[in-house]
Amino acid sequence: MLSGLALADLAWLMVAAVAIDLLVGEARRWHPLVGFGNLASALEHRLNRGRVRKVRGILGWLLAVTPLVALSAWLAGAGGFAVHVALLYFSLGLRSLRDHNLPIARALGAGDIGGARRLTARIVSRDTSGLDEPALAKASIESLLENGNDAVFGTLFWFAVAGGPGALLFRLANTLDAMWGYRNARFGDFGWMAARFDDALNLPAARLTALSYVMLAGDRRRALRCWRKQAPAWPSPNAGPVMASGAGALGVELGGSATYDGVLEQRPVLGDGRTPTADDIVRAWRLVLGTTLLWLGFGTMFAMTNYLIGEGYA
Repeated sequence: MLSGLALADLAWLMVAAVAIDLLVGEARRWHPLVGFGNLASALEHRLNRGRVRKVRGILGWLLAVTPLVALSAWLAGAGGFAVHVALLYFSLGLRSLRDHNLPIARALGAGDIGGARRLTARIVSRDTSGLDEPALAKASIESLLENGNDAVFGTLFWFAVAGGPGALLFRLANTLDAMWGYRNARFGDFGWMAARFDDALNLPAARLTALSYVMLAGDRRRALRCWRKQAPAWPSPNAGPVMASGAGALGVELGGSATYDGVLEQRPVLGDGRTPTADDIVRAWRLVLGTTLLWLGFGTMFAMTNYLIGEGYA
């Protein structure tokens, strides 16, 4: 491990940070990731112009990420366990996934299509103005599955590798990918570094997330089959395995057509089963929560085993 923390320390620190996130949720004011987003936006407006935009994008990425990760490493070294827990807490978004998606399920259950459309528009980039219940449920579930990896499991993975600074690095890289990593005229060159670095960081975590969804599936063979056969067709190399295995685990069909910026896109089908409903949003949340508990359970068991055979807290 790069963090310098013992396995047992890492396990209990992860449990503490996840518990704080579930109990408290995101900071409503002065959230560090919001401030980072403002910094990234200012850098992009200043640098994304003229020639050599790929080089400018690399420079922008380094200016945005490197000082903050270096500062977090120094603080973690000086402040110890509390700083690692704080860094992981601010990097997690498990409670946020629940708070943004379960209200969509409740609105759909109450027949409030308009309210469900407004709530869904807050978490996805597709046009939700004309979506019906199945399409809204599909959008919410896709967001839950994919962001379960981005906001929770990838963060936990890199915390296990490099402690609080590792978790922060992953979330900052993921945020820049969400802001800059588009394949269009504005960001195609400038966002190259953001997209490629996020893909590289996400590679191991996404496969572990997909495997976890398979392990918790009612029909594991179906979930595994969807992962193997459908993921390669999805545009994102990491979202494909996560969403395909998750859809297979839930026994619903995701993907298909969606409208972005007025343009109808036909995406590959993911999963195998029925059209999703509001109840499936709740099931998707439970899958993400169950996977979190699975990871924490495995981490704690592994750490305690190492402690008992002699590693201890050295």
